[in-house]
Amino acid sequence: MKDINGKIIYVGKAKNLKNRVRSYFKSSHEGKTARLVSEIADFETIITSTDKEAFLLEITLIQKHRPYFNIKLKQGHSGYPYIKITNERDPQIKIVNTLLKDGAYYFGPYPNVYAAEETVNFLQKVYPLRRCNGFQNRPCLYYHMGQCLGACFKVVPKETYDRQIKHIKSFLNGNVGHAKQLLTKRMQAASEQMEYERAAEIRDLIKYIEITVEKQKIISTDNTPRDIFNYYMDKGWLSIQIFFIRQSRLMKREKRLFPIINSAEEEMVSFISQFYRQKNQILPKEILVPKSLPAVW
Repeated sequence: MKDINGKIIYVGKAKNLKNRVRSYFKSSHEGKTARLVSEIADFETIITSTDKEAFLLEITLIQKHRPYFNIKLKQGHSGYPYIKITNERDPQIKIVNTLLKDGAYYFGPYPNVYAAEETVNFLQKVYPLRRCNGFQNRPCLYYHMGQCLGACFKVVPKETYDRQIKHIKSFLNGNVGHAKQLLTKRMQAASEQMEYERAAEIRDLIKYIEITVEKQKIISTDNTPRDIFNYYMDKGWLSIQIFFIRQSRLMKREKRLFPIINSAEEEMVSFISQFYRQKNQILPKEILVPKSLPAVW
């Protein structure tokens, strides 16, 4: 929802958009909701194919735009959780609510703290980093449990951390094949050694991958970063849509609407050329544009 200046003031989601919008204007409201309704001047909608996609998109847009009424209507909410791999000599994986420019890796946001905790708990068992407070001249409990690489009593090679972080990043980006293969081998080895309780624990981790790990809808067959541009012209106005595809998923969409004097094709060429200069955007590997645009520009 936007105000008269086009500023985003509230982000929401609904299974039945028509009923949701009607509820704002057909019912009486009080307090902050009444003020929100009084300031709504325009709507923009994005259609998703699942409830979870809608939920994750809502979280992403709120984090990006920080709409005034989302903050006011949800005071006391600590924000949506992210999974963080710290930038340290002996890195850790943890759950945070704030994104910092500290050189760490961040993944998310996650639908709720429980979902993030379940994921971190899984990763600490499969791809452990450091769970202790650091060197203490003796192995910590987590080391004996196989959930710490041993920074508590020895120097862990940086290459070992790098390898684990590579697997964690791959898993959090949706590539779960390696983890499932690794766990299957561990389960078989435990069974052969008649460690049936251990085998059952590993079986539950595999079940976590199969049932709990959900990914946003895959919309391409490769991981090529690409931006997609298209447009529609009507009555002297040009509407431009930009879709940002990362890790085979639609991560973000932007739109522009403005009156034009020249042809739509000329305006598109000019817009795309300026888009990356003005926003200091990192160029993706591919930029897809309509066939109607000139082949060389």
